[in-house]
Amino acid sequence: MTPRRRFGQHFLAPAWADKVVTAIAPQPADRFLEIGPGPGILTIRLAQRTRSLLAIEIDRDLAATLRQQLPRHALIVEGDFLDFDLTPVLADGPLRIAGNLPYNISSPILFKLLAAARQSANLIDATVMLQREVADRLVAVPGTKDYGVLTIFTGVQADVQRVLTLPPGAFRPPPQVNSAVVRMTFKPSRVPAETASLFEKMVRGMFMQRRKTLSNALRPFSESLGVQAPAALAAAGIDPMRRPETLTLDDLLRLAESLKPKA
Repeated sequence: MTPRRRFGQHFLAPAWADKVVTAIAPQPADRFLEIGPGPGILTIRLAQRTRSLLAIEIDRDLAATLRQQLPRHALIVEGDFLDFDLTPVLADGPLRIAGNLPYNISSPILFKLLAAARQSANLIDATVMLQREVADRLVAVPGTKDYGVLTIFTGVQADVQRVLTLPPGAFRPPPQVNSAVVRMTFKPSRVPAETASLFEKMVRGMFMQRRKTLSNALRPFSESLGVQAPAALAAAGIDPMRRPETLTLDDLLRLAESLKPKA
C-alpha cells in the first residue's frame, strides 16, 4: 500500500514495529483499541498478544485489506477516530490504547483521550507515536518553552513517560521530523468536577499571554468572574510578578480554587 499524504500516513518499518510493541507491553488479558492501524504492522503484532483488539482506520482501502489478515478476535472499523464514540467500548471493561497518530491531528486525539479518561476509569493507558516536539510538550516542566496548555491538561489527568525515540528512517516515507513513543497512564483528574470548566478557561486565558506577569495575564479572566487578579493570586499564595509559564500544577489548582464563586 502507498501512504496517502491527505491522511498524514507514514508506515512503520518492521524492525521498529517490534520495538514499539515491546514498549507497549501488551498482555494476554488486555483489550486494545488501535488508532490508525494503516497496513497493520502494529495491529497484527498486537492481535497475536492480546484478548481482543479494535482498530479504527479512516482509509477504507487499508481497512479492507487489513480486515482479511486479522484473527477473529480483532475487529477493524472504518472511520475517523475523532468522530468515534468510545463510550460503549469503555463500558465493556478495561481498555488500553495504541497508535501511530497522524501528526496533523495528534493534539485533538490526545484531548479526546483525556476527556474519555475523565468519563471512565476503564481507560487504563495510551501508548502512542507522536512528533517529537509534541512528546516534548507532554513531558515539559514549568519554566521551559515547551510547557503549556497541553502539558497542564495532560498532567492533571495522566502520568506521562517517554518510552522510545524513532528517527525519520523508521517510517516509509520518512517524515521531516523525529518521532517519539509516549505512554500516558490515566488517573483520576486532580481537578474537581465542579472546577473543571473554570480551570480550563483560566489556563487557556493565561497561556495566551504566557510572557506577561500573572497580575496582567489573569486579569481578563478573573474580572469576568468579578474577582480582582491580585486578590486571587494573594489567596493562592502566588507572587503576582511571576509568569504563567512558571506555574506548577499545584499552583494552578490553588489559583483555580481561589477563583471559585464563594457560597
